[in-house]
Amino acid sequence: MDKYFMKMALNEAYKAYDIDEVPIGAVVVKDNKIIGRGYNLREKSKDPTTHGEIIAIREASKNLNGWRLIDCTIYVTVEPCPMCAGAILNSRIKRLVIGTDDPKMGACGSIIDITNNPKFNHSVDVTKGILKEQCSNIMKTFFKNLRMKR
Repeated sequence: MDKYFMKMALNEAYKAYDIDEVPIGAVVVKDNKIIGRGYNLREKSKDPTTHGEIIAIREASKNLNGWRLIDCTIYVTVEPCPMCAGAILNSRIKRLVIGTDDPKMGACGSIIDITNNPKFNHSVDVTKGILKEQCSNIMKTFFKNLRMKR
């Protein structure tokens, strides 16, 4: 099921790609059903908090009518930044599935690990590398095209 739901997160990333946003997508899943979807909208919204993970978490919370996303899994094409890792932790998401690492902003093991810091009162089960090539390639293609436009 991990590959299937990561494909759904990739579909969200392509939506961002199509509107010239950094192509990161996320879906929140509970009981094998998607309850939240999101993709980056920072440029369009002019809001630094509109990352795909935040949008997906907000939608999932609305659909569950509460902020606790217990027994949920979030699938994200790129390793979450500190803000998104904090939101995942604070929403009590049980599991995080990551497509590809982010060596510049990754807060789930690459630079720091917010999701599994023993000083916090919650931790998240993290799985990395699901559809890694596809998740990495969309980012590489996006930034290559962006450099060519400049």
